[in-house]
Amino acid sequence: MKKIYALIPAAGMGKRMGAGSNKQYLLLDRMPILAHTLGVFEQAPFIAGIYLITPEQEIPFCRSEVVERYGFSKVRAIVPGGAERQHSVMNGLEAMEGTRPDDLVLIHDGVRPFVSIDVLQRSAQAADEFGGAVVAVPVKDTVKIARDGIIVETPPRDQLWLAQTPQAFRYGLIRAAYASAAADGFLGTDDASLMERQGWQLRVVMGDYRNIKITTPEDMVLGEAFLKK
Repeated sequence: MKKIYALIPAAGMGKRMGAGSNKQYLLLDRMPILAHTLGVFEQAPFIAGIYLITPEQEIPFCRSEVVERYGFSKVRAIVPGGAERQHSVMNGLEAMEGTRPDDLVLIHDGVRPFVSIDVLQRSAQAADEFGGAVVAVPVKDTVKIARDGIIVETPPRDQLWLAQTPQAFRYGLIRAAYASAAADGFLGTDDASLMERQGWQLRVVMGDYRNIKITTPEDMVLGEAFLKK
């Protein structure tokens, strides 16, 4: 049977947060954001293992204060990150020794703690069927394209989606896409863009507006409100 793994990048510096520590370790309801995120994957019965990516100097802290403290037994390895997110994910993919090409990998931001198990499962099913899938939600507001401060286009709103994570793929396909991007010196905006440049038609999986990425102090306030509710 195919196995489903989680690859969780948590190597961001969190400059927009303006805090004294990296945002993944800030506390939501007395628990690190990253621990909330890991908890979802730990509880999902179909997740066979978790590969966590952090800055190399933070690996001992992450292991003792998050993985061991909260008993996340599915974490198979903590992998050192790279200069950019794409490099970090590449490191993570390379660390997944023994993973078969048809196994599935869910790449999910460490600071998206409100993803649901249902979304994880639906994204994995879509990736299994189509090779890759992106969790996303329809935009709520009108989007303007501007150049030098001048609006040049208003794209149809019904065609626009806000990409979230997880982004799910067959392991062999995303590994090959990352290798191709590295060989060509291509730096994409997300994991899916590396598959798209190879001609893959990825599936959109309906996400959840609560599946926010905690990036700013305002996001922390919203996250606390979600937890209280």
